[in-house]
Formats: sequence, structure tokens, C-alpha cells
Amino acid sequence: MARKPAKRQPGQAEPALTKPPAPQRGVRRAQVDVNFENQSLLGALFGQFDANLVQIENRLGVFISARGNAIHIEGPEDSVARARDVLNEMYDRLAMGQDLDAGAIESLIAMSNEPTLDGIMDGKPEGPPIMIRTRRKTIVPRSAMQATYMRSLVRDDIIFALGPAGTGKTYLAVAQAVAQLINGSVQRLILSRPAVEAGEKLGFLPGDMKDKVDPYLRPLYDALYDCMPPEQVERRLASGEIEIAPIAFMRGRTLADAFVILDEAQNTTREQMKMFLTRFGQNSRMVVCGDPRQVDIPGGDGMSGLADAVAKLEGVEGFGTIRFTAADVVRHPIVGRIVEAYEGPSA
Repeated sequence: MARKPAKRQPGQAEPALTKPPAPQRGVRRAQVDVNFENQSLLGALFGQFDANLVQIENRLGVFISARGNAIHIEGPEDSVARARDVLNEMYDRLAMGQDLDAGAIESLIAMSNEPTLDGIMDGKPEGPPIMIRTRRKTIVPRSAMQATYMRSLVRDDIIFALGPAGTGKTYLAVAQAVAQLINGSVQRLILSRPAVEAGEKLGFLPGDMKDKVDPYLRPLYDALYDCMPPEQVERRLASGEIEIAPIAFMRGRTLADAFVILDEAQNTTREQMKMFLTRFGQNSRMVVCGDPRQVDIPGGDGMSGLADAVAKLEGVEGFGTIRFTAADVVRHPIVGRIVEAYEGPSA
């Protein structure tokens, strides 16, 4: 029996297709049935008022009907296959105790168009599924490039993560750092970024040094609190296990047994970048995140330490370079469209 259209709430989007869309000339059509064993998961799988199924129908142009624990999908052949894979992955995530929201489903839909979909969802080419476990959540990739990045985070000594805002560059690096700190792989977590766009001139700001630099480091705090209970973050900050500081504070140090992250690296000078990279010590991992198209220091792109470092070090053993584009934006679909509008589809 086909699903009845969900009753719309004020301001809610139009309901999903209630009958199969009209066939398009030259498009092969298909039908497939998917069965799910654990009926207790079906409520979360379908979503309130079948909102999750509505989202898949509207995005992929398919018709979905449900009877008991079986789902029938009808539509263009490629879209039916994608819808089937998305539903199977949604079910698997729920079975593992992970949460589903509209953003996660949107990301699965986007990944279903990638040639490496099976590798991301099933983990077959690389062994177990790709994930990062922290105290507060289990994080899985939301795009094909995120899957590549997460592999690099456990393989390479120094990683350059390049791309627009919203692609998960810093967040995934912080999550991996927290996971390694918790399991004892590293002894310290050091997070840094340029305190201001040019020269780190903080004297005009009120308060002590912490008051001056904290606003610039807030995104790093936010990622930490999302991966660890607040009391643990505060305790580890007080003990020095976690350190958050502007890049100028890295001078003269050797960062051993540490997971080190530099955010907004496009706003470092060449001298700052060289200084930072040469802090690398034994049993450490370093992640350098930045958007090459958002350089704010005087002189623009030509003076960016990030661009200079990537040009010199890409391909050198021990270095990994991950390039995200607007297609990898996972905050909200409209953010990707904003990036494309400002920077073009190759952003």
C-alpha cells in the first residue's frame, strides 16, 4: 500500500510524490523492493510524517511506498539504485546506533552519485567502515572527499586540507585529534591559527592575552566541545593536555607526542608557515587547514604561506594533500550553492 501524503505543517515543504512520476522519453525505468529485518528502526528510518522518505523522493525523483518492513521504489533506473543504496546505508547507521538528520541524509544522497560509493558505505576496499569515535559521537564521512581525508588523517604525518568553508576540514581534524588523545596515541592536542589577518597586532583589544585571542580561536573551541564533554575539555585545557594558542606562540618549540592543527592557514606568511612546519616532533601528526581563496594578509595569494608550502611539499613522502570543492560542503546544501555563486563550480 502506498504511503498517504503526510499532513503538512505551516511553512513545511510540499509533500513527496504520491504517484510515480511520468516516464521520460529515453530514460530506462526500474522497480525494486528493499526489506529491513528490524522493524523497530523503521520509525527513525522513515522520519516523522515520513519526512526522510519525502526527502529522498524529492531529491532523486523516485516514488517510494511502504508495506510493513518492505519498501518499494520506482523511477528512473539510476535514481532507483541510488535511493536503494541511500536507504540501506540509513538503516545500517541506525542499526549501529548513529543518528540521522536531514543533513546526514542529504550527504548520503550526494555520496550516492560518487563512483566510490560502495567503498564509503560498506568499507570493503579499505577493511572496516571509515569512522572516528569520540566520547560524544561517532563521525562518518559525508562526502567521498571526506572519506579520503579521514584515511589520510590516520596515514600521513602532515596533511594539507584545502577548500571552502563547510567541508569539514577543521572539524574532522579536531575529531581525529580527540580520538587519538583519548586512546593514548598522542599525549597532547595543540590547536592554532593566526590570531588576526595580518601581523597578529592584538594590543588594541581589551583584556589579557587570553581575552584578546579567544575570539579568533572560538571555532576550535566549538569543535572540541562537540567531540568531548565540556568538563573534560576544561580539565584537559587546565592540565595542558589541550592547548589552543595563536601561531606566534609556536615559535621556538618542538611539538613531540602531539596532534597539531593549524586552522585558517591561508593567512600565515611564508615565514610563519616554515616556522610552524619545522616544529614537527617525534610521534606527532600535523594538519594544516585553509581556504586558498580566502587570503586576507597584505599581498594576497602571493604572500600566503599555505600556497607556498603546498607548492614546495606536495608529493613529498609523509605529506598528504586533500582538496575539497563546493560539492563537498556539508553544512547545508545552500552553502555549497553560495560558494559556487561566489567562486565558481570549481571552488
